[in-house]
Amino acid sequence: MFNDRERCLYRKRQLLEVICQLRFPAILSISAREPAEFQEGIRGDFPQYKRLLEQPQPRVVGGPGNFRVEEGEKITNYQFLSADGKWKASLTNTFVSLATPAYTTWEDFAAKLDLILSQFIPVYRPAYFERVGLRFINAFSRKALDLEGVPFRELFQPAYLGPMAEEDVREEGFSMASQDYELALAGGCRVKIHAGTGMLQRKLVEKNQVKLIQDNELRFFLDNDVFMPDKLPVAQCAPALQTVHIQADRLFAGAITDRLHEAMEPELI
Repeated sequence: MFNDRERCLYRKRQLLEVICQLRFPAILSISAREPAEFQEGIRGDFPQYKRLLEQPQPRVVGGPGNFRVEEGEKITNYQFLSADGKWKASLTNTFVSLATPAYTTWEDFAAKLDLILSQFIPVYRPAYFERVGLRFINAFSRKALDLEGVPFRELFQPAYLGPMAEEDVREEGFSMASQDYELALAGGCRVKIHAGTGMLQRKLVEKNQVKLIQDNELRFFLDNDVFMPDKLPVAQCAPALQTVHIQADRLFAGAITDRLHEAMEPELI
């Protein structure tokens, strides 16, 4: 499942989004007042500001004969966006994150993340991080890669395809095909993997109304969430992020075949 192929930059990247999230024990002062001091430190790169109230998914609690649905308390999510809207930093009382659909290199992403953490840590002084995660969400389009008609089994390794990897099975016969795993990795990491086929939905805004438009191309989704699951001292944040990045790179390289690698037009970094 792993490959130590040389690092490269793909000209035809298939990334939908890259997200880094660091979770910490609840800090009540974050939700009690707007984070003006934090904003001032990152405003040069993230000048746009939004404050959202989010409702968590309800959860079922209790036991047989006494099940009940509990609504979670609304969460204040402070969001800071770059001028072009392609980079988003988020802050709640339990996590800080950075997300973008415009990922190019780890160095560029890490520089923006360093800016956010260099402001967050001294302002809010988290006791430790409970989870440090890096998530890469890909949606592979055979049309965009000039691979129309090529079966997915020639593009992805069998572990990610399940029965669809078999040569005597027609890919067109599947109405749904997906694989979900969670496993331990080197360096104390773990990963949650979702791989499977599906259609991509895009948001279209018309007359101040948001519509979901579904394209008609069957794509292959690869969602790798690599994370450190244990209490992590704040001082070890940087090496932990480097470790999860290395493991995420090895996983991605091990998931794709040489044919797909070449189709994305790699350039060595």
